[in-house]
Amino acid sequence: MKQRSILLLWITVFAVLASGCTARVGGSAAADRGRGNSLVIAVGSEPEGGFDPASGWGLYGSPLFQSTLLKRDNDLKIVNDLATDWNVSDDGLTWTVHIRKDAVFSDGQPLTAGDVKFTFETVRDSASAVDLTNLKEVRVEEDYAVSFHLQQPQSTFIARLITTGIIPEHAYGRKYASRPIGSGPFLLKQWDRGQQMIIEVNPEYYGEKPGFEQITILFLGEDAAYAAARAGEVDLAYIPASLSGMNVPGMRLESVHSVDNRGIMFPYVPSGGQTPDGKPVGNDVTSDPAIRKAVNTAVDRQGLVDGILEGHGSPAYTSSDGLPWWNERAVIEDNKPEKAIALLEDSGWRDTDGDGIREKDGRRAEFVLMYPAGDVIRQSLALAAAEMMKKVGIRIIVEGKSWEDLEQGMHENAVLFGWGSHDPLEMYNLYSSSYKGVEYYNPGYYSNPAVDRWLDKAMHALTEEEALVYWKNAQWDGQNGMSAAGDAPWAWLVNIDHLYLVREGLDIGRQRIQPHGHGWPITDNIAEWQWKQ
Repeated sequence: MKQRSILLLWITVFAVLASGCTARVGGSAAADRGRGNSLVIAVGSEPEGGFDPASGWGLYGSPLFQSTLLKRDNDLKIVNDLATDWNVSDDGLTWTVHIRKDAVFSDGQPLTAGDVKFTFETVRDSASAVDLTNLKEVRVEEDYAVSFHLQQPQSTFIARLITTGIIPEHAYGRKYASRPIGSGPFLLKQWDRGQQMIIEVNPEYYGEKPGFEQITILFLGEDAAYAAARAGEVDLAYIPASLSGMNVPGMRLESVHSVDNRGIMFPYVPSGGQTPDGKPVGNDVTSDPAIRKAVNTAVDRQGLVDGILEGHGSPAYTSSDGLPWWNERAVIEDNKPEKAIALLEDSGWRDTDGDGIREKDGRRAEFVLMYPAGDVIRQSLALAAAEMMKKVGIRIIVEGKSWEDLEQGMHENAVLFGWGSHDPLEMYNLYSSSYKGVEYYNPGYYSNPAVDRWLDKAMHALTEEEALVYWKNAQWDGQNGMSAAGDAPWAWLVNIDHLYLVREGLDIGRQRIQPHGHGWPITDNIAEWQWKQ
């Protein structure tokens, strides 16, 4: 391990020097910057698709270069950004937004309602990662007022106003993703593919100016980012839990809570079905609710947090723990193998031949649990969960697979997936029967009419606030639910804390609970960062 770290250190140093940075080994570069106006960070992988909101840029973290109509504050409450006010019609079909008149793009051109219309139509028609299929029409009402007309009411449409960066109609083209023009707090000065990008303060920005005039973002893996932190070449680095116990002089560890969850998805229906393209569907073991509930009850979630995440995480019980739409009543007692055994016994699962594995109707209590090969955390979670299930008589066969193989087998085998979003639409997609087998959504073919009714009520509510009670009831309403308290189509295991080494004296503000680790979620409040006086 020591030799590997030394090698990574020198690889990192040479990469940084080659990229044109003024880095020097041993922390001197950071000392030279002092408490000045520049910053060097390594927060995740390079966005290969570039910085175009029409391709999904900005879904997980600040869009940096573009502004959004609305945004969430550090309490996840919705506040204005470009918008000055907004309202929803009584039938929920028309959303009207008034925008500020002092916003201009980084090329000096004014931002108007026409640009908002152009943006949303471009995103909708691009069929990107941003789902705007419910958007029927966008109209310019005035120079600084725009209306969105939906095909049906949708409370989660507000998330599109929060995450979709506004692009300029006059300057949008084939090269926009690599040369973004926007009205956000930063502008892109330089992008060296595979190495780094340099951003600077946008002098045209209408809001409070960021605390740093220039920020260099290095594209490093977690181990290399840690090596760069040890070398004093970065002011902030995203690192894995396995390195969290290592002391780095001059830096502190910031552990940020997240809803970046990992959990076991169970095939919910018996075997024998097929997807439209011929993939097998169903599993005769995991379709038994006693098996699913036993796994949920026997697994020691806190043990997984302590043993695999080095304590940097929290037990997970739903796909949205801690978010405004989370139902605390969905939390169950776990690490109760004796209770799990009773569940299995009562349902007819018994070890009749003494081999340690239960049987029922001639079928053994065993199933395959797949995970993406190369993902150490998911592998460790899968193996640990399998070991925990031995004591209750369930055999889990753990297999690492390519994503191609996962797609082929995820409807008939359990899979250790990861999700987590600031948009409750993800909950709908994961559990609604209308999404059975749609890409990675609801691959286990879960379906419950009572849950569907709550999900539909939540989706068609007029506001996010009105929808909250419906989202919570879909998880558990006292009789039905998609959580482990109800049908248990998943065994959610852990929420992974996001770990950062931060230079002493660097104030990164109050961090909100972060979503799944795609993109750079820590950049959500990057405009607030500053050196402490």
